[in-house]
Amino acid sequence: MPDPAAPSSAAPPDPIYLATAIEAVLEAGRIQLAYFGRDDLRVDKKGAIDLVTEADVAVEQGFRAFVAERFPDHAVLGEELGAGSPARCTWIFDPIDGTTNFAHGLPIFCASLALEIDGVIEVGAVYDPTRRDLFTAERGGGAYWNGKRLRVAERTALIDALLCTGFHYDVHSTGEAVLKLFGAFVRRARAVRRLGSAALDLCYTAAGSFDGFWEDRLKPWDIAAAGLIVAEAGGVITSLDGSPYDVRKGNLAAANAALHPQMLDVIRETRRQL
Repeated sequence: MPDPAAPSSAAPPDPIYLATAIEAVLEAGRIQLAYFGRDDLRVDKKGAIDLVTEADVAVEQGFRAFVAERFPDHAVLGEELGAGSPARCTWIFDPIDGTTNFAHGLPIFCASLALEIDGVIEVGAVYDPTRRDLFTAERGGGAYWNGKRLRVAERTALIDALLCTGFHYDVHSTGEAVLKLFGAFVRRARAVRRLGSAALDLCYTAAGSFDGFWEDRLKPWDIAAAGLIVAEAGGVITSLDGSPYDVRKGNLAAANAALHPQMLDVIRETRRQL
């Protein structure tokens, strides 16, 4: 499979695709806010600590209907309703990235949408409706935050870096390894944060607010859009073992060119001790 973060010599994607992605995430944000904070919000469990709300389902259902009308030959891969028939063009959608935050009334969540064409992520859009923050990118066209061009931070030493990570829903059974790596970065960085939305974590990395991000056991809808945004902001992304980044591998490390190898060194050193 082609590397979704690699430079492409192909023609830029049709402008209608980015326009569609923006329209879709803005509408997703409108629906999210209509449900957010409601006392009667229905919350169900997909696992011991993995939640899904009626808002997640409503947003994804609306998006699927939207794509079926505008691009009937396109497929959708969504968190709540799965994948349809294979197609050359696939929209990868997370209706609410940060569902646990959303269900608890914490305003750190977003909608995340990417378009994959022939195995390459070409367009990405992430929208945080509580802050009205729209992050976008087109392959070869740069990354933007509310229209302002993004660039990753320029810090070169881990001790000066603000890092971010996340914990998967199986953390109760994998906690030892997760916490050991978390502790290793805490001892080497200026600080480490955990916000609960991988898409926003990566967007803030693209913006230079975070200097680096790492996480394991992710899904394509968590990182497809924001991974492109980081790459187009000049960031370096690989899998945690340093191999080429792939949205379906489910893990990544992202930072600028100076910090990225330092982060990989910490990860390798910590894994050798497990």
